[in-house]
Amino acid sequence: MSIRAARADDEERLLAIDRATWSPYSSPAPAPSEGPFFNEGTEPQNVLVAELDGQLVGWGKIQHPTELASNDHVWHVTGLGVDPAFEGRGVGRALMEALMEMARERGGSRMTLRVFAANERARRLYERLGFEVEGVLRGEFRLADGELIDDVFMARSF
Repeated sequence: MSIRAARADDEERLLAIDRATWSPYSSPAPAPSEGPFFNEGTEPQNVLVAELDGQLVGWGKIQHPTELASNDHVWHVTGLGVDPAFEGRGVGRALMEALMEMARERGGSRMTLRVFAANERARRLYERLGFEVEGVLRGEFRLADGELIDDVFMARSF
């Protein structure tokens, strides 16, 4: 497996993975549409991709949580997706480790993320990587069926 910076020509495959991994238990945003993947909030320089046997199989992205200079040591994970056909092969872990390294190289000393409480697989991964729960936003999001779901704020320092 290799991890590399995303390129503009990855967009179609990134969208395909985003659509394949989306569920109401993984994202509060509406199901991904036809695109674009890259936009004002998702710039290629903040996205890493995983390739396995020459095929793009996952992505992860980070950005600063605010534009304040006093907050520039913090990077926030704004998305992580692994093609379901490649789950269980360490792709998510490799992407998260690479995102943490990218944040460190950019002067970061803290990383944060939010994950739905029901997304136990992702929470276990983050905990294994040293992230700790710093807060729970109870009933933060309402699913289409009316169910309220908790949003868990996790963080770690480097």
